[in-house]
Amino acid sequence: MKIYTKTGDQGTTALFGGTRVPKHHIRIESYGSVDELNAQIGLIKDQDIDQDTKQDLFAIQHHLFTLGAELATDPQKAQLKNGKERLAIKKVNDQEISFLEERIDQMNERLPQMTHFILPGGHTTVSYCHIARCVCRRAERMAAALNELEPFDPSILSYLNRLSDYLFVLARKLTNDLGVDEIKWIPKKDEN
Repeated sequence: MKIYTKTGDQGTTALFGGTRVPKHHIRIESYGSVDELNAQIGLIKDQDIDQDTKQDLFAIQHHLFTLGAELATDPQKAQLKNGKERLAIKKVNDQEISFLEERIDQMNERLPQMTHFILPGGHTTVSYCHIARCVCRRAERMAAALNELEPFDPSILSYLNRLSDYLFVLARKLTNDLGVDEIKWIPKKDEN
C-alpha cells in the first residue's frame, strides 16, 4: 500500500465515497478530532495501568475508529446504487453507549464522593486522561456543528458525550489507583 498519493497536495481530501472537500471542512475537523482522541487514548492505554482498563480502552479505540468512519462518509453517497450501505460495518449504537455507562458506574462505586471541582494533574497518567477528555469535548463540539449542517445518527453525539464523562471518571480512578491526591480547585475569596 502506497502511503503518499499526492492527491491532497492542493489542500483537499476525499471522503468515504470519493467526494473531495477542503481539508479544513467541518467534516474533516470532526473526524480528525476523533482520530486525535483515539491517539490520546492509545497514550493512556500504554501507561502502567490495570489490564481491565487497558482492555476497555482498546475497545473504545475500536468504537472511535468506527465512529470516525461514520463521520468520514459522504451522506450523499452513504448508500450504494444497489441499495446497500457503503459503510458495511457495525455502527456505534446504544450498546457501545451502555458499555461506557456501565464502566463509569463501576468506577464511580469505588471512588470517594466529589466535594470540589478537580484540577487536571497529580500524575502524568491522570493528566493524559484529562487531555483526552478535552480532545473528546472538542470532537463533540465539532460533530455537533457538523450535525446542524448535515444530520447524522444521534448515537455519535451521545457516544462522544458519554466518553468525555468516562475519561473524567477514569482520571479519578487512576488518581486513586496510583495513590496520588486529587488536586481540588478551591477559589480564593475576593478580598474587596
